[in-house]
This record gives sequence, structure tokens and C-alpha cells, in this order.
Amino acid sequence: MPQRLTPSRPTPTRPFVRLVLAISLDGRLAPPEGGAAQLGGEGDRRALEHALAWGDACLIGAGTLRAHQCTCLIRSPQLLEQRRSEGRTEQPAAVVVSRSPDFDEDWLFFRQPLQRWLLAPAPVEVGFQRWIPLGESWPQRLEALGAAGIHRLVLLGGARLAADLLAVDCVDALQLTLVPRLLGGGNTWLPTACSGLPEAFSLPEAWTDEGAHPLVGGEWLLRYRRLRTPPTGGVHG
Repeated sequence: MPQRLTPSRPTPTRPFVRLVLAISLDGRLAPPEGGAAQLGGEGDRRALEHALAWGDACLIGAGTLRAHQCTCLIRSPQLLEQRRSEGRTEQPAAVVVSRSPDFDEDWLFFRQPLQRWLLAPAPVEVGFQRWIPLGESWPQRLEALGAAGIHRLVLLGGARLAADLLAVDCVDALQLTLVPRLLGGGNTWLPTACSGLPEAFSLPEAWTDEGAHPLVGGEWLLRYRRLRTPPTGGVHG
């Protein structure tokens, strides 16, 4: 008899990781020519802000930051007040992952009202309040974030970063906004050359459905939770 799978929890030493993306009907993040994605409307924006309000920090790849030159902020007065009432900062910290110190102080990102953390081989002098050594693996990096007080982590991408965390089974939940557009091209939400994902992902019970909800403009919000065995302790999503 197959072993029963249970809702996943991260280890006590790493944060719960929720991957949040808006994708086209054909699973693309951006048009064929690349550049900053312009997917998701008002409903997706609200869903994203709720995810940010839940999180202690958001994780962003350097390529995504270079494309947008800023990150998403919570605008809802109700969500900002909720975070204040919980004794948290209005905005979650932004953790940028980079192997290169190629940042520009003129980017809007460096004027946004949030804490900027850098996960990199070495610190840089541009605009980051905290540096965390890159380490050798994603489990090690996530443990370092957990030790720094990050218990809920919103993974915003890009695709390579999402693939890297999925490859080591460190994504605990998926929040996908399905946008009624067809884009084509190769900018899928997981790279087409992505290999080495856990074999367990192909099992019917790898993910459990946590609901699908219609948003405005024909968009749908899809939520799934990772199932693993055996269960471990840690923070719930």
C-alpha cells in the first residue's frame, strides 16, 4: 500500500516557502522577447498583497530585480494596519539573491520603504541593510534566513530561482494566478531545460488542492500545498 502523504511543514530551522506567480494560460511568465512581465490585473494584485502581508520576507532573483528595478509593496491600508497591529514592519523585507554585485543605486528599489537584504558571496556597498553569505546549498541558505527570524517566505521568482528551490524540494506551497492570455515563446514559469526535479513531484498526491477562486478579469487564483512524508515540525503556511 502506498505510504500516506501528509500536508508539508518546513523543518524548524527554515521558513515556510510560498511560491507566488502570475502565469499565462500556456504557462508563460513573459512574452517571447523577455523583459519585465506585465501579467496579472487588479485581482492578482490583491492576492499578491495578501501573500506579502502573510510573509516575513520576499525572495527575489537578481535577474528579476534588474528587469523591474523595484519590488512589489503592500498598498492596502487594511493589510498595512494588520501588520502594524501584529508588531511587524509595514512591508516584508526584500531578500535579493545574487552572485554578482551589479546593482544601480538609481533603481527605484533602493528608495522603496522596506528593509533590503542581500544573499550573496560577499557584501556590497549599495543600499542593503543586511548581508547573508550565499552558502553552498538552498537548504543551508534557507536555514540562515530562518536563523535571522524569517519564518514565512514569499518566493517571487524568477523562473530559475523557482526551479532551484523546487529541485531541492524546498517549496511548501504554490499560489498561481492564471491569466487569460496566450504568450508563446520560451519564458515558462519553470525553465524548459529544467531537470532534476524530485521524482515525488510526478506522483498524484505530491500536491494537495487548497482551492481555486475566480478573480476579476477572467483570472483564477490556484493554491496548492506540498505533501511530504514523513511530516516534520515547523511553521504552518
